[in-house]
Amino acid sequence: MMLSLLVPKARAGAGLASRLARTAPALWQAAQWSQLAQQQKRTLSTDLRSVVAEKIPAQQERLKEIKKTHGNKVIGDVTVNMCIGGMRGINGMLWETSLLNPEDGIRFRGYTIPECQAALPSAIPGGEPLPEGMLWLLMTGEMPTQEQVAQVSLDLRKRSALPPHVAQVLAAMPADTHPMTQFTQAVLALQTNSEFAAAYKSGIHKSEYWKPYFEDSMDLIAKLPAIASLIYRRTYHGGNLIEAHPELDWAANLSHMMGFDSEGALELMRLYQTIHSDHEGGNVSAHTTHLVGSALSDPYLSFAAGMTGLAGPLHGLANQEVLLWIKNVREVLGEHPTKEALTDFVWDTLKNGKVVPGYGHAVLRLTDPRYTCQREFALKHLPDDPMFKLVSLLYEVVPAVLKETGKVKNPWPNVDAHSGVLLQHYGVSEANFYTVLFGVSRCLGVLSQGVWDRALGLPIERPKSLTMSVLEELCGGK
Repeated sequence: MMLSLLVPKARAGAGLASRLARTAPALWQAAQWSQLAQQQKRTLSTDLRSVVAEKIPAQQERLKEIKKTHGNKVIGDVTVNMCIGGMRGINGMLWETSLLNPEDGIRFRGYTIPECQAALPSAIPGGEPLPEGMLWLLMTGEMPTQEQVAQVSLDLRKRSALPPHVAQVLAAMPADTHPMTQFTQAVLALQTNSEFAAAYKSGIHKSEYWKPYFEDSMDLIAKLPAIASLIYRRTYHGGNLIEAHPELDWAANLSHMMGFDSEGALELMRLYQTIHSDHEGGNVSAHTTHLVGSALSDPYLSFAAGMTGLAGPLHGLANQEVLLWIKNVREVLGEHPTKEALTDFVWDTLKNGKVVPGYGHAVLRLTDPRYTCQREFALKHLPDDPMFKLVSLLYEVVPAVLKETGKVKNPWPNVDAHSGVLLQHYGVSEANFYTVLFGVSRCLGVLSQGVWDRALGLPIERPKSLTMSVLEELCGGK
């Protein structure tokens, strides 16, 4: 494990490393021993909170230095199109846990998805990464050991029991209430036990904010699989609940409590929860969680707010819209359409003023790496699935059509183009529920960043708004 965790870093700096080895072998050897010692030191501590605590002072000083040295430097221009176009392209938020590059995809604390798949511990040999490992990485910036991940799993299991009133709140709602409405209400119901809210009321010093915020975040993360599965079984299976397994990991227990216990289903849930965990700070759910948290709302209130954004058709509902569209393709063209027939169908979709769901992205300019890893999963576990074959054929057809229109900056598939088909293969056929699974995953990133927001003392968010009259004046118009 120790050597494998060094691979991504070593690969990233291979050129410098080789030059150092040739020109200064003694220094190279010392650096190797230093890196190994740091890794060994990390393995000694399996307590996530203590590791975060050790890192906070250095990052606080780093931020102070950035403000002192570069506080008045310009990092970008703002155009009228940015102002009225959803603020796209504006550099206006600090977000440490991940960064999205148009040509490289998402990087979690500097690591790409393939690097995370290679280095994060898994439940089975050669299996998908455990989301608990991703949580450790997002919180600390370090690739965890198997022992550290096991401790996070144990900690989450200890925190996972739901207070009785959460089920009572859901029971008071109509059974056909949308799963995301139930999800948000259940998260809000947990707020009654917020350590951060209680500590703030008691007058805790601001330098200590991050500690109760961390505890709330870990409690909420731990309880989300139980909440999601409760909603799933209540909505689709008559309230016939399944108890948590005492030895399963966080994501596998979610799958188990929903009623899906095959190895493939467990592995898919681990992959799904890992790759959906964070996508930098500008998307609706992440930004909303950050914004509400900046007012010192506790993690329950902040996350619930973010989930109401995730429920929107232009954000978290996209994966279910993809599945419904693919099913429509199959109904119209049959299970095995020709490439030519599928091309005509895509053109008809566009000519009718509709979009092809699952293609394009506001930032990315390549095939979403999250799509790619799901495709690799399908090739490994379900290569003959008819819906997967249709998704593969769409991958051959849609980008070429979108390019031909000349209107699309990114014609490539995003994460939503694949996830619904995988879930359906393992029996999760209720498309309305997919966004809940997305929400469970997203907690890992937004709550990790929330801990760091409080640790770094980031202020309340308050951008300046303008009227159309002011825009016209600024631009020399009316």
